[in-house]
Amino acid sequence: MAFQKTIDNDSVAALDAARFEGRIVVVDKAEQIEAACEDLKRHTIIGFDTETRPSFRAGVSYKVGLLQLSTPDTCYLFRLSHIRLDNRILKILGSSQILKVGADVTGDIRALHALRNFHAAGFVDLQVEASRWGIEEKSLRKLSAIVLGKRVSKAQRLSNWEAESLTQQQLEYAATDAWVCIEILSELQRVEPKSEPLKIISVMPTLQASEPPHKPHRRRRHHRHTHSPKEQHKE
Repeated sequence: MAFQKTIDNDSVAALDAARFEGRIVVVDKAEQIEAACEDLKRHTIIGFDTETRPSFRAGVSYKVGLLQLSTPDTCYLFRLSHIRLDNRILKILGSSQILKVGADVTGDIRALHALRNFHAAGFVDLQVEASRWGIEEKSLRKLSAIVLGKRVSKAQRLSNWEAESLTQQQLEYAATDAWVCIEILSELQRVEPKSEPLKIISVMPTLQASEPPHKPHRRRRHHRHTHSPKEQHKE
């Protein structure tokens, strides 16, 4: 077997950190969306991830603040706390011609559905695929350690992704998380090619709370007979 099944935290901590060294483009204005999406559409496989502002109070939660879509050399960071989840972005997320590779993609998609309902298609989940290579770990940090021999830092995971501006550390962290997904899948396929195709994941839109199932109106029947005082009170 080419890859080990598991890895302990101490072994992960001893590894060099994985780092995206390509171009990072922050998309926080509507006029920037078109160019970003046009570049992404030129690729058949991209990395995918999201970030959400953490909550430290019970009963308080936040919606997705950042969507990361990365090519091998450019990572686009869509600041969804600043811009709308635009139809041009949704076309990429719904395209079966562009594979989006991530870890726990279903959870990320459902979180995005809180912003807008859309049909997601063409997703590949490393948590699903890694098991075909005998890997039992599920976290992106450990998958990277086993497959690439590199440690993915989680130091910025609990930072504020809705801040007015993101720090350089946040930018590098977010870009690395998306980019490393395509690196992991590529290395898995390079070291031990599989004849079986990748499992492609699609997630249909969900029924929103504001869209309750339609109930037919029941017409009230009127009676000519006289009701007792008790019956009149119930009506």
